[in-house]
Amino acid sequence: MRIQHPSLQALDGIAHGFFTRRGGTSTKTYHSLNCGYGSGDEREQVRQNRALVAQSLGVESDRLVTAYQVHSPRALIIDAPFSEGNTPELDALVTNKPGLAVAILTADCGPVLFADAEAGVVAAAHAGWRGAFEGVIADTVAKMISLGARPEKITAILGPTISHANYEVDQAFMDRFTTRSADWQRFFSAGKRDGHVQFDLPAFILFQLQQCDVGNAINLGRCTYGEESTFFSYRRTTHRKEPDYGRQISAIALI
Repeated sequence: MRIQHPSLQALDGIAHGFFTRRGGTSTKTYHSLNCGYGSGDEREQVRQNRALVAQSLGVESDRLVTAYQVHSPRALIIDAPFSEGNTPELDALVTNKPGLAVAILTADCGPVLFADAEAGVVAAAHAGWRGAFEGVIADTVAKMISLGARPEKITAILGPTISHANYEVDQAFMDRFTTRSADWQRFFSAGKRDGHVQFDLPAFILFQLQQCDVGNAINLGRCTYGEESTFFSYRRTTHRKEPDYGRQISAIALI
């Protein structure tokens, strides 16, 4: 159910997990650990799944916090869960409050978990191509620094993400990147169809982390599209013309 990375496991006072689609209560399309209220799954099933995640992290179920993700560059510092009906639209959460788990949902985009254990600051960022392109990584690191974190002391792990081999985009998509920086051509390679190229989203996210001088930036190296029995994938669902898909959750907390 939970994938952990040794670099975060080694930090005192930190609990984390990149949760798979396994080990939950949902059925059929959403089998089984679907944590996305934005899916068509039964709300009670999603609530139960989130409670299992919170329990695994050692926090109360109402202390597992997610935002309304909109592929933005915005991060927010929080010290308590959001009140019902007041979930903000943004894509990264940062905290220095023990017992509060910050979390994000994905189904191909990059989930990044951050920690500076010495400063007692953790964060979770949803880095799809648009968020990474517009600066969600930089805003997350900046918010961590404002709470006392130091970039060189931050460990950042990129969890299960669609891989280079499975992320085909069109020429216009690539042009958006290379117009910003000609050097970003290196994140693209020849496509499998005319007029298309392959985009290396994990490499682009790691580059953004390096640009922020993060001390330890690591890619878990797991592909959401390719590992069907382990992860939900928006793109795989789209290619198969299936009606809906679940969302896996990635979370981190000070304990």
